Amino acid sequence: MTLKAVILDYGVGNLFSIRHTLEKAGLNAEISSETRNSTNFDALILPGVGSFKAGAESLLKIKGELADFVKSGVVTFGICLGMQLLFRESEESPGLFGLGLLSGKVVKLPGSVKAPHMGWNTLKIIKPSDFLDGIGEKDHFYFAHSYYVLPEDTPMVAAETEYSVKFPSIVIRGNVFGVQFHPEKSGKAGERIIKNFVRIVKC
Repeated sequence: MTLKAVILDYGVGNLFSIRHTLEKAGLNAEISSETRNSTNFDALILPGVGSFKAGAESLLKIKGELADFVKSGVVTFGICLGMQLLFRESEESPGLFGLGLLSGKVVKLPGSVKAPHMGWNTLKIIKPSDFLDGIGEKDHFYFAHSYYVLPEDTPMVAAETEYSVKFPSIVIRGNVFGVQFHPEKSGKAGERIIKNFVRIVKC
């Protein structure tokens, strides 16, 4: 059976590089601005580059639909801004709400550090997971963000990164996965994360 992922095109993502990385790892990937008109799919990818406001406004009409897919068991993967939009709200855009699939909020990096946090950094693994199979604390990943997630449910944090402040760089809860970095820009380590994700989808 061929498994398929839908990469949600809501105007703020690195769509084609993510599709290439997923297909290289063995997962059929379709780019779509809607999920309703897609054929049955096994994974939902929320990419993201840009502001919380732009992402939240673009997803507003399909929030309920996306929540239903996640509740039905579709494996969901939020990348960078896509991860932040899994949460309810952000200091970047007061009064606008994300998907609220994960408990917590998004906060700004402290003023004492250069923002955005852009470039290579490492992970400190907090909780072992198949998603992190083969990943070590010397592996580097590419980050580009000025805000980070602050979960209420701390057991969802699978890895942290330090940039003056420690922030969650990977969150996992059930069938929902989120990374603050860009795996599609993170070389072999990023490819490994994608391969692990594809293996989880196939299970």
